Amino acid sequence: MAVKAFREPLSRERVLAAAVVLADTEGIKALTMRRLATDLDVEAMSLYYYLPSKEALLDGVVETVIMEIHDAVGRLDTTGDWRTRLRHQFLAARQVMLRHPWVPGLLGSRRIIPASVYAYYDGIVGTLVGAGFSYHLAHRALHAFGSMPLGFVQEIFSPASAGGSMEADVAEADLAAMAEALPHLAAMVATGLHDVTDPALGWCDSQVEFEFTLDLLLDGLERLRG
Repeated sequence: MAVKAFREPLSRERVLAAAVVLADTEGIKALTMRRLATDLDVEAMSLYYYLPSKEALLDGVVETVIMEIHDAVGRLDTTGDWRTRLRHQFLAARQVMLRHPWVPGLLGSRRIIPASVYAYYDGIVGTLVGAGFSYHLAHRALHAFGSMPLGFVQEIFSPASAGGSMEADVAEADLAAMAEALPHLAAMVATGLHDVTDPALGWCDSQVEFEFTLDLLLDGLERLRG
């Protein structure tokens, strides 16, 4: 009698884990129900029991990565002052985002914010208030941090947002073309081109820039706390 091969049963968690892997390896545009079903060796219709639409799938992968951040932060050493704890927390979140560089762009397109995001920011406010900040100043701190608690910064200057290319050689040609009209911006962007060894999550988001901004904010908040 032939022995049937064991097939791991489907679950929402298994589907979303496979979706994250697919987006990591081939990009978020490759993530479709049909392709995901192929990777899981199931019929596409069976996925709709767990995720009723493509939008639900995208919301689910965002939620999955946010929970990965929660897990990473939960493993951190909680000793040290508030600045040390938040710095380590934001950098741990960044390591998660560097593993999933498609997430920052996807986050901005979601209409539903996962409850886990609110819980995550609630913990940050708790750290600030526990260190002596008022809720009013903690609120201002969250505005100043922006998306940094999630490990990335939002782009200000980006070739893609202006209809240009993110490819290095094409982007440099775009910069040369704009240098005459916008000399200071062109010079600034040219000096900020990322080194190939510097982890980046966008045109204006390198590791060095992220840590510089983070330390500037934390030090400034400490002065206000005093």
